[in-house]
Amino acid sequence: MSMAAAQAAPAAPPAGADRRRVLLASLVGTTIEFFDFYIYATAAVLVFPHLFFPPGDPATATLQSFATFALAFIARPFGSALFGHFGDRIGRKATLVAALLTMGISTVVIGLLPTYAQVGIAAPLLLALCRLGQGVGLGGEWGGAVLLATENAPPGKRAWYGMFPQLGAPIGFLLSTGVFLALTHWMGDEAFLAWGWRVPFLASAVLVAVGLWVRLRITETPDFQRAIEREERVRLPMATVVRHHPLALVSGTVALVATFVLFYLMTVFALSWGTSKLGYPREHFLMLQMLGVLFFALTIPLAALYADRYGRRNAMITATVLIIAFGFAFAPLLESGSDWGVLAFLALGLGAMGLTYGPCGTILAEMFPTAVRYTGASLAFNAAGILGASPAPYIATRLGERYGLASVGWYLAAMGVLTLLALLTVRRDAPGERP
Repeated sequence: MSMAAAQAAPAAPPAGADRRRVLLASLVGTTIEFFDFYIYATAAVLVFPHLFFPPGDPATATLQSFATFALAFIARPFGSALFGHFGDRIGRKATLVAALLTMGISTVVIGLLPTYAQVGIAAPLLLALCRLGQGVGLGGEWGGAVLLATENAPPGKRAWYGMFPQLGAPIGFLLSTGVFLALTHWMGDEAFLAWGWRVPFLASAVLVAVGLWVRLRITETPDFQRAIEREERVRLPMATVVRHHPLALVSGTVALVATFVLFYLMTVFALSWGTSKLGYPREHFLMLQMLGVLFFALTIPLAALYADRYGRRNAMITATVLIIAFGFAFAPLLESGSDWGVLAFLALGLGAMGLTYGPCGTILAEMFPTAVRYTGASLAFNAAGILGASPAPYIATRLGERYGLASVGWYLAAMGVLTLLALLTVRRDAPGERP
């Protein structure tokens, strides 16, 4: 074969150890992402109102703490645009390393911050700055991790590879919840507030180090190499997505709304309602959630296998129909008054979450051409997070208090119908198809 022919030959997916390294590199980043989310969410309730804001009204301090929590959602679209631009221009590998560093350093620094008693108003300002850094890094992490997996997938296994980053959600939940349960069990409140809360944030440095070590050893994806060879890269990926792929952006965003609503109802809302309205001790309900998350982890690979065999669109439609049905079982199960009923609620809800979450990364990646795939998939995913996740706990709480818990299930079912309509506009894919 001549040198010119060799250069023109399509890049092949990696094999053996390289393939396992790629999957690990895609998994570790999203594991850190969800680990960071859960430890911050927990600390925003248990720690930050007491240590990082002016003493006085506890309710005001809690609201201020939640405001810093929301900053990441505001920052994520900016991270999508920033890292998506460089991911589509210079490559997936370098951009993923930068996103991981931005996210990881911000998290570790939170564990080192001085408190309000030590530096005054600078404490909440520094906390907010770190939270913004987390959000920017997170905005670029998910899309790159999914592309790293799917663009290295062999024929017929695109959804199977694409589900590895998605496994970071249940793994991150189990790690973070396990750490906080251990800390609150083995130390008193005084020690926990004094220094124990810092341990999970500092411990994330280990995950970041592993992620960097793996990501620095991988090569660029075959799809992106082909885009370079064919001179397909565009100057402004975000402008190209908005101008030439608006339907994919809108339908991709709405197609994931029910996924995000369900996720936050099963985690943030369920924990809040179970402990405040149903009388469950926080530690007891967290243990039930950890058991439910096992079903989340189990159904992600099952959904990926189904998606590779019958098509990603069909898999998402099937999962969405199940989410709609679960909406009508929401209240009867959660209000059953027994641990078994609540466990069934968590197992079914988080199981349905896995069925939709497993193939959602792959279907988003397939909706955009390689030249703008990082930007398009990231923007759609994070926009869906803003529309679905950000208001879900608030809307659900208001509905539950005013109209009863059944209305929360109807809200979930309505979001499922909206998602189903969006999925019907998505191009039908053939099993094993590689765009």
